Amino acid sequence: MKYYGGNDMQGSLVLENYMKKRLSFYKWRSQLAFAYKLLFAVSMAGVTGVLAQVKFYLPWTPVPIVAAQIGVILAAVMLGSRWGGISMAIYALGGFAGISWFAGYTGGLAVLFGPTGGYIFGYVLAAFFIGHMVDTNVNNRKFLPFIGLTIFAQLIIVYVPGLIQLGLWLNFVQGDAFNIYNLLWMGCIPFVIGDIFKSIIIAGTVKLLLPMEKYK
Repeated sequence: MKYYGGNDMQGSLVLENYMKKRLSFYKWRSQLAFAYKLLFAVSMAGVTGVLAQVKFYLPWTPVPIVAAQIGVILAAVMLGSRWGGISMAIYALGGFAGISWFAGYTGGLAVLFGPTGGYIFGYVLAAFFIGHMVDTNVNNRKFLPFIGLTIFAQLIIVYVPGLIQLGLWLNFVQGDAFNIYNLLWMGCIPFVIGDIFKSIIIAGTVKLLLPMEKYK
């Protein structure tokens, strides 16, 4: 018969209680009334707006390094596919309507048609994708699969519309001849290592947040 000391027993009970509460939160989240889901979505849009202010500019590109992707991933994880995506749609549409919560406390139509507007559209798609993948497949909540999931979301789902709009902006607004290498160097390559690092950090956090049981 295996003996557990008092501290081991207490720690086991605390962990078991936490896991139960974690699962009950996600079940409760799915059953919330529309008004509360909308409130949570607006709140996560605000969190993303705060994180967007953590930014660094590189001298050769108008696209900053930002922490907004952390808000996108957290919205997807905490709210699920539909409401995580709606949350990022609120972030995008609110900013385009004039709320100054894009990077550098900016907002308005100038951002919509500017060099970074495509990345913001990508946030909406990424939130829908990540939310769907973690809601419907328990294995995607594990550490390594989640890292792969978020790297794909950032480097493909966010970057493709981002690079398309950046290329159009460079061509039609700046008058620069289209060059795929220059486009990638301005809008993708310098950010890849940081995005991978963010995915690893967030995966560690999400491992604590997401239950390994089905909640839908």
